[in-house]
Amino acid sequence: MFDALTDKFNSVFKSLSGRGRITEANVTDAMREVRKALLEADVNYQVTKQFCKDVKTAAMGAEVVKSLHPGQVLIKVVSDELTKLMGPVDAKIYYVSPGPTVVMMAGLQGSGKTTTAAKLAKLIVEKDGKKPLMVADDLQRPAAIEQLCTLGEQLGVEVYREDGVKDAVKVAKNGLKYARKNGFDVVILDTAGRLHVDEEMMNEIAMVSKAVNPHQIYLVCDAMTGQDAVNSAKEFNERLELDGVILTKLDGDARGGAALSIKAVTGKPIKFVGMGEKLDNLEPFHPDRMASRILGMGDVVTLVEKAQEQFDEEQAQKMQTKMAKGTFGFDDFLKQMQSVRKMGGMSSMMKLIPGMGGAMKDMDVDDGEISKIEGIVHSMTAAERSDPDLISSSRRRRIARGAGRDVQDVAGLIKTFKRSREMMKMMAGGGMGALKNMLSGGGDMMSAMAGGGMRKVKQRSKRKRQPRKKRR
Repeated sequence: MFDALTDKFNSVFKSLSGRGRITEANVTDAMREVRKALLEADVNYQVTKQFCKDVKTAAMGAEVVKSLHPGQVLIKVVSDELTKLMGPVDAKIYYVSPGPTVVMMAGLQGSGKTTTAAKLAKLIVEKDGKKPLMVADDLQRPAAIEQLCTLGEQLGVEVYREDGVKDAVKVAKNGLKYARKNGFDVVILDTAGRLHVDEEMMNEIAMVSKAVNPHQIYLVCDAMTGQDAVNSAKEFNERLELDGVILTKLDGDARGGAALSIKAVTGKPIKFVGMGEKLDNLEPFHPDRMASRILGMGDVVTLVEKAQEQFDEEQAQKMQTKMAKGTFGFDDFLKQMQSVRKMGGMSSMMKLIPGMGGAMKDMDVDDGEISKIEGIVHSMTAAERSDPDLISSSRRRRIARGAGRDVQDVAGLIKTFKRSREMMKMMAGGGMGALKNMLSGGGDMMSAMAGGGMRKVKQRSKRKRQPRKKRR
């Protein structure tokens, strides 16, 4: 996400780090590179122009000019301006009383609207404790109704449908009546995808909106379409008066043009962002955190929030006690790996750690290894999972056969696990040995951090190759 833009920004800041003070000349040079980076990231031209102007004005302020660390100061200025550009924070769904609150989903064909409707329903249930009804009002796309019903079944959320009906206004009105009659708190209308140049379809969604008078209208945009997403948002806003935008596929967008442009062009806040295909991969949008990610500074707050969702205080205390005693077993390890997977995987987590985003490029982190390791652990007996010291050579061969893996894989996992367990014991005890292990562990330390989830962590060598001595 935003990889190309992050690289460009970092190179600009590095070029300024060696300067004594900020001057108009070096800020102008830096803004020239920033402008180029933003345009290459498919950010709207007018937005880019205004952003660079605002950064330059802020950077030339009296306090900033006196600073002896121009690179650091410019990072702060750019971060503040990025936050303003994408903000303010408005990830709240405004519920009405008495209900139901009607939320209408609109968007282009293929923007991921139906899946996003289901993700939003899940978020409403889990975060706000509301009872949603999803209305299958996409009567144009084949199998759209079935898709929504399948997703609703997975979530345990009811879906209102009318088979064989082609009147979207009628289905929307009947769905709302059903929700009122059966005590639903929220109605999520999944409308048909359309092209903003399709006059007939645009008229249809305007009529649906007029018929049910939704309290919130969210436009679902594919972040990977860049400027097309911004242009469609502008068109839809003129027809529907949007309340917010949901950006999908942001995890696959290496440029970031839509995220940086859409608020400035439409004036509508980005409410949520889709960060993956799973139904729990819908996150509230925080401009300050996104600015931090763009600048390669990680996102610790989001990382902590994800961890808090997966670990309760009592569970954490039990784990800490086991680590201190050295009784941490493979069953505990599996629980940790399952929690890491729910948080988005090791590679996703490491990108949220400050400074690790750039380091990830020098590492080969394979989250797929976790599944292979789980297979090995599941092939162990309960006694072996509790006490890995029991695993002899013959047991390793049996475990390898059961998991369909090589004996070397089993031996490597056990070795890494034991080293990791010893390290955790020393860390929990606060011993100096822990520090030595951290400093000298190298790839094994990283492997242990991943819980064995990486068989190999490859790091490119930065040592200069020494010239060969000429033979006499």
